[in-house]
Amino acid sequence: MTTPSTDSTPPRARLGTWPTPLEPAPRLARALGLGPDDLWVKRDDLIGLGGGGNKVRKLEWTCGAALAEGATTLVTTGAPQSNHARLTAAAGARLGLRVVLVLAGQPGASASGNLALDGLFGAGVVWAGDGGGERLASRAQEVVEELRGRGEVPALIPFGGSSALGARGYVECARELDDQVPDLATAVVALGSGGTMAGLVAHLGVSRVLGVHVGAVAEPARTVSELTSEPSGKPCAPEELRVRLDQVGDGYGTLTEPVMSALTLAARTEGIVLDPIYTGRAMAGLVAAVEDGDITPGQRTVFLHTGGLPGLFGHPATLARAEAGLLGG
Repeated sequence: MTTPSTDSTPPRARLGTWPTPLEPAPRLARALGLGPDDLWVKRDDLIGLGGGGNKVRKLEWTCGAALAEGATTLVTTGAPQSNHARLTAAAGARLGLRVVLVLAGQPGASASGNLALDGLFGAGVVWAGDGGGERLASRAQEVVEELRGRGEVPALIPFGGSSALGARGYVECARELDDQVPDLATAVVALGSGGTMAGLVAHLGVSRVLGVHVGAVAEPARTVSELTSEPSGKPCAPEELRVRLDQVGDGYGTLTEPVMSALTLAARTEGIVLDPIYTGRAMAGLVAAVEDGDITPGQRTVFLHTGGLPGLFGHPATLARAEAGLLGG
C-alpha cells in the first residue's frame, strides 16, 4: 500500500508495522555499570519485512517516490553482505518491482548470509569489481541506463538508503522514541551511510544521539550533517555531532576484539544477537562510552538495534569465534 503525497509530505510505501518495540535490558545494564532501569533496546531488528532492520524505514520513503514516478525496477548499491541491498530486494518483492543489486567486488565461493536472501527474494546481482565507491556508483548508473534502454523505468535507490528523503524514516523513529522514552538522554546507533543518525538528530537534536562510526563512509560527521539539513530545516555543523570513531579497527569488514566482546555480552546477558559490522560496533561504542564517562548511570539510554542478523552468517571470522564458544574455546 502507498500513502499518497500531500503538498508537504512525499508519497510513502507502507512496508513496516509501527511503532517497533522498546525493551528493557537490565542484565546488560548491570554488566556495563549502569542502573537496571537505565538501558533499553529499540527493536528495529523486529520490523517484519525481509528479516528486519533499519533500512525498511528509509525504503518506505525512497520506494514511495519510485512508485510515484512509475518505476518498474529498483537499482541500488552496497557491499556483498549489505543489509540495505537485502531489504531493497524484499521491498521490491512486496511491491511487485524488479530489483537489481550492484555490489562491490567479485562473486565469492560462498553466497551465504544476506546474499542467500537476495537470491531468495528474486533480485539480480551485478558485480562492480574493485575501485571503491566511485566505481560502484558509476556501475550502478550504467545499469540504470541499460535498463532504460530496454524500456524499463529504473529508480536508483541511494547507497544505504541514505538521503534527505530516506532520513525521514528516522525522524519517525525519533518521534516514536519521544513517546516511548520521554526522559531519553542518549540514543546510541551505528553510523554507516548516515541516514539513520541524521533522521534521529533532526528530531531529537545533536545532544541526544551518539553515532558509532563503522567505516562505511570517509567523513561520517560531515555525511550526517549534510543529510540532517532537509528533514529538520536546521543544518548542524559536523563538529556539533556526537560521533565515536574508535570502533572501526582495521576497516569496515573486519572483526575487532571489542566488537566480539560486545556481541558476546549482549547475547549472554539479554539473548540479543548483534552483527559484527553495524550493531556489534554500536554496542562496543556504548561500552566505551560508559567506560569513559560519556554515558553515565542514572540517565536513560536507548540502544537502537538496527538489525543485520543475516550478515553474521556471511562473516566467517565471527562464525568461527561463535562456534569456538560452543566448543568451549
